[in-house]
Amino acid sequence: MNSKIRKYLTIVALGMAGGSIYFLPYIKFVFYDAQIASMGITNVQSGLLMTVYTVVNMILYIPGGILADKLSAKKSLIFSLAATSLLAYVYAFTMKNFVVSMIVYLGLSLSTAFVFWSSLMKAVRIVGTEEEQGFMYGVYYACNGIMNALTGAIALRFFNSAGGDMEAGFFRAVVSGGSVTIVAAILLAVLMKEGNQASAAVDSEEDKFKFADVGKVLKNPVVWVASFVIFCGDGIYTSVSYFNPYLTEVIGITPSDSSLISVFRQGLLLLAPVGGILADKIFKSTCKWLTTAFGIVALLFASVMFIPASINPTVASVYTLVPSAVAMMLYGVIFSVMSEAGIPRALTGTAIGIASIIGYTPDSLYSLIFGGMLDKFGGQGYNYIFTFLIISCVIGAVLAQFVRRLGLKAAE
Repeated sequence: MNSKIRKYLTIVALGMAGGSIYFLPYIKFVFYDAQIASMGITNVQSGLLMTVYTVVNMILYIPGGILADKLSAKKSLIFSLAATSLLAYVYAFTMKNFVVSMIVYLGLSLSTAFVFWSSLMKAVRIVGTEEEQGFMYGVYYACNGIMNALTGAIALRFFNSAGGDMEAGFFRAVVSGGSVTIVAAILLAVLMKEGNQASAAVDSEEDKFKFADVGKVLKNPVVWVASFVIFCGDGIYTSVSYFNPYLTEVIGITPSDSSLISVFRQGLLLLAPVGGILADKIFKSTCKWLTTAFGIVALLFASVMFIPASINPTVASVYTLVPSAVAMMLYGVIFSVMSEAGIPRALTGTAIGIASIIGYTPDSLYSLIFGGMLDKFGGQGYNYIFTFLIISCVIGAVLAQFVRRLGLKAAE
C-alpha cells in the first residue's frame, strides 16, 4: 500500500478508535432514561457511575502517560479497544447488578484513560512529520467527530429495533456500540505500523524513553505552559454549548430549533482539518495559529454581547455558529502544541498525561461556574460567561506565544 495512503487511513482508524471507545462510559448522554430503567437504578446511582469513572481517569492520566511512552502505541491501542468491547459485553449481560456495573466502569477507566488516551495522542503525532502536525490532529478530530456520531447512530438504530422494549433496546445498543471498537482495533492492527514514526530520529538512542527523563518532563516549564494553553482551548470548545440555552433564553427561539442549531454546531468539528492546514501551511506554526484563533474568538464573543434584542432569531442563531466554527478549528489542533513546545516524541505520552489532567479541567469546572452565574443573574449571566471566555482567550493567546518562544529557545 502507498505509504501516504496508509498514513491517512491510519489517521482515519485512529479517529474511529477515539470516536467509538467513549460510547459506553458516556452512554447516559444518549440513553439516559433507558439506562436507568434497564439497570433499575436511581439518578444518584447513575451519577455515581460517571463520578467513579471520571475521578479514576484523573488519577490514571500521568502514570498512564508514562507507561504509554514505554510501551508500543499500536499494542496499547489495540489492547485498550478490545478490553473496552469486552467490558461492554460484560455490562450488557450483567447490568442489573449495580456492583458489577461499578466494576465495569472502573475497568473502563483502565481501558479508555490509562494508556489509551496518551497512546492515541502520541500515535497521531508519530504518524505525521513535524511539519504537518496541525493537519494530522485536525483530520483526527474530524474523523473522531464523525465516528462518535456514527457509533451513536448505530446504537440508536439497534435500540429502536426492539420495538419499544426499552430494556431489550438498551441491551442491543450497548452490544452494537461496544462492537464498533473491535472494528477499530482490527483496522489499527492492519494499518498501523509498529513504532510508526515519521522520523528516524525517534529511533536514535537519545530519543528512546528513559524513566529518568520523566522528572525532566515534570520540571520542564514549557510542558505546564502548554497544558494551560490546552486548558484554555478546551474551555472554549466546551463552552460554545452555552449558545444553545442563550438562544432560547435571550434570543427566544424554541428548544427544538436550538437543538437543531446544536447539531450543526457539533458538525462544525469537521472544520478541524482547516485549522490544521492554516497552522501548517499559512501560519507555519501551531502557536501562531492558536494566538490568532484565540484573538478572533475573543472578538466574536464580544460581538455577541452587543446583539440587539430586536434581531431576527434566525440571524442570531446562524451568527452564533461563527465563533463556534473558529473554536472547532482551534480545538482540532490544540494537542499539536506539544510538538512546537519541543517535547521529544519519546516523552509525548508523559507530557500528554500531564496536559490531560490540566487541559480537561474545564469539562467539569466551567459547568459549575457558569451554572452559578446563570442561577444568580438569569439571562444577564450570559454576558458574564462571555466576558469570562474573552479573558480566557486572551490568556490562551499569550500562553501560546510563550510556548512558541520557549520551544524556539530549547531548539537553539
